[in-house]
Amino acid sequence: MRRPSHRPERVAEMIRQSVAAFLTGNARDPRIGFVTVTAVEVSADLAHARVRVSVMGSDEEKAKNLEGLASAARFLRTRLARELPLRTAPELRFELDRGQEHAMRIARLLKDLKEGAG
Repeated sequence: MRRPSHRPERVAEMIRQSVAAFLTGNARDPRIGFVTVTAVEVSADLAHARVRVSVMGSDEEKAKNLEGLASAARFLRTRLARELPLRTAPELRFELDRGQEHAMRIARLLKDLKEGAG
């Protein structure tokens, strides 16, 4: 029986760190604002990576940020190809992570319930 590989998790963490470093220092696209990389999921064959990002702002600002990230994906993939010890760099797909948004909404609802009951 074959042991499950932890390589996708290690590669995902390296991608997360590299993309986060790029976003904090080198992103020149004006559409990319304050973006936080929350998670990266890499396929078992290491060919695709889903990069989950958290963006503060309106839905319009979030859409602009995703557009900017999508246009930077090719550049980032080239950069990853140089940085990562892989035969080919994974194709990047950016998605909004709405976890923080949902947590804030739940906290607000709980606060409203508590104030109404008290």
